[in-house]
Amino acid sequence: MSNQKINVKGTEIIIFQQKDDDYISLTDIARHKNSENTGSVISHWLSTRYTVEFMGIWEQMHNPSFNVTEFSNIKNQSGSNGFVLSGKQWTERTNAIGIISKTGRYGGGTYAHKDIAFEFASWISAEFKLYLGRVNTNDKV
Repeated sequence: MSNQKINVKGTEIIIFQQKDDDYISLTDIARHKNSENTGSVISHWLSTRYTVEFMGIWEQMHNPSFNVTEFSNIKNQSGSNGFVLSGKQWTERTNAIGIISKTGRYGGGTYAHKDIAFEFASWISAEFKLYLGRVNTNDKV
């Protein structure tokens, strides 16, 4: 796993490769929206019904070990008052592979497969997503 950094509209974003797929830091993208509470930004996005449905479809397309039964339980709760979902909870409950939560001071945070990260970036800002898509990941900061 090699890390690289890109710069999108003044925000430094970490990308790492796992099994030939790019995983982009949602924590860094969330910093563009709210630098002091990135975990809450990610959790709010994950708690929407649309996001849960999107994540479930993505996992079913890419992950033969995805727990569809638990996904259905989460989907039924999503969007309701008081429903909160973190990346770690999603991964642990459904055996998801599209989101990875890493601990640690340096390089820690929530990462997502690029398909998912671009969806999150759209939720943060259409402009930010478009700039993220234009950055050549070979351009290191």
